[in-house]
Amino acid sequence: MKPIIGISGTQLLSATSEFEGTLVAYTPQFYIDTVQGAGATPIMLPVGTAEDARNMVEVLDALILSGGHDVDPELYGEEPHRNLTLTFPKRDAFDFALYEAAIEKGIPVLGVCRGLQLINVYHGGSLYQDLPAQYDAELLLHVQKAPFETPLHGISVQPGSHLYDVIGAHTKVNTLHHQAIKNLGTGLKAVAHSQDGIVEAIEPTDPNIDMIAVQWHPEIMAYSDPANKTLFKDFVARAEKVKTKIK
Repeated sequence: MKPIIGISGTQLLSATSEFEGTLVAYTPQFYIDTVQGAGATPIMLPVGTAEDARNMVEVLDALILSGGHDVDPELYGEEPHRNLTLTFPKRDAFDFALYEAAIEKGIPVLGVCRGLQLINVYHGGSLYQDLPAQYDAELLLHVQKAPFETPLHGISVQPGSHLYDVIGAHTKVNTLHHQAIKNLGTGLKAVAHSQDGIVEAIEPTDPNIDMIAVQWHPEIMAYSDPANKTLFKDFVARAEKVKTKIK
């Protein structure tokens, strides 16, 4: 059987006429298509309780923490900045529980955009709540106006990291975020940066944790970009190894 990869879901937090006034749980189609294209079976994980999260992880071979809402700044001891956008504390708690269960089980984790930020906060780190308002140095454009599959700015990847082995020293990525890592969490290392100094990828210092998290959206770029396609192929291959080992 193909490895099963869970994708953390999200919700529309208000009813819309498009869905006849009902609330909707969803995950963007890019994640589903890219996971299938890399040779695995995707499952959306709708937001629930910590117990739900643990039960879901029991059937998974790998976990993707997807993008979306701003992480609640209360989780890293800050009051909300005036430019903070929509938060979803129930999802924060659910994703924390998914991540904790995944690293306890020893399955691979891929954090994407918000997923990177959430993992950093889980490990005791903090975020810039709004880069344009809070970052001291001159910024590159981090919320692109070009089509999302278009690579916008370069990143440099740290030699010796797993990400370096997968995508090489340099590549260009898309960018769709107004928040980013400020203080790095305990047990994490920054393994890629953009030219303006923003952390673009992290990995754990503990070799027993199988995790890579990136600030860009590789699930969108994987259609046309070899480096991001390889990132997902590597992720699925790691899931296959864990699946074989556990079973």
